[in-house]
Amino acid sequence: MNIVFMGTPEFAVSSLNKLIDSDFVISAVVTQPDRPNSRGKKVNFSPVKQTAFDNGLQVLQPEKIKDASFIEKLRSYNPDYIVVVAYGRILPKEILQIPKIACINLHASLLPKYRGAAPIHWAVIDGEKKSGATTMLMDTGMDTGDMLYKFEVEISNEMTTGELHDILARKGADLLIDTLRDYPEGIITPVKQDDEEATYTKMIDRDTGKIDWDSPSAAIHNLIRGTHPYPGAYSFLEGNRVKLSTSRLTVLASTDAVPGTIVNEGDEGIVVKTADGVLLIRELQFPGKKRMKVSDYIRGNGSLIGKRFSTLS
Repeated sequence: MNIVFMGTPEFAVSSLNKLIDSDFVISAVVTQPDRPNSRGKKVNFSPVKQTAFDNGLQVLQPEKIKDASFIEKLRSYNPDYIVVVAYGRILPKEILQIPKIACINLHASLLPKYRGAAPIHWAVIDGEKKSGATTMLMDTGMDTGDMLYKFEVEISNEMTTGELHDILARKGADLLIDTLRDYPEGIITPVKQDDEEATYTKMIDRDTGKIDWDSPSAAIHNLIRGTHPYPGAYSFLEGNRVKLSTSRLTVLASTDAVPGTIVNEGDEGIVVKTADGVLLIRELQFPGKKRMKVSDYIRGNGSLIGKRFSTLS
């Protein structure tokens, strides 16, 4: 069968590679336009574009998804499927009507929960105990189409967004292939989503990981692992914006220290006061420095006990 694949970030690469290795024919790959890096000096290809180039596939990068010439180009491929994995834009009706079979989307959540952007981040930040991925028939809404297949995975108390991302990308690629093969055979019965159970996520940005030490320990721990490796949780220490990379829930004798105060330290890290207890921080990253174990930082810079993290620089 003939497929047009639409995707942009690293999450979509597993699905694209799985399709490349299958008996499906990829007529074209559609991805977001190239963007300059944060310093504006170099244009970065999306991970999907780089993968497509590496495999000799045609790449389309429309600035406007509703552009008439782009839509006509898609029609010219006469695709059986348009497959969408984290493309980043809602498709108009004119595109949804193009494929002979369907537009199929792989979404990294257990729909109808976590519709929209960054579902993996928010599942971890919110302290969910399970996540998964869902394939669905696309419509003009944001992740509102009828569900086809889905799978679940457990989220452990230590799992980071990066770890969950890799699991969902890998298993999601297999789910996508099964969906594309089974749907035309009538094996799958589409299931409508219950809109009353739907939740929507916000975009993740640089400030998402800002720590409020007046929050409970579990909430801060979830924020740290939920923003790892991107964009990173952070707080301010003596005017420095410091990233806190790994943490662990722990207990300590009661203390009346102000939240954010470093009350203990050792080989495992520093212990920081929170609203309802303490949290162990294992790794730090100061501006312009590499991420390091807290114990290594202390050996080179001295004790941190008594110093206080804050939300302001």
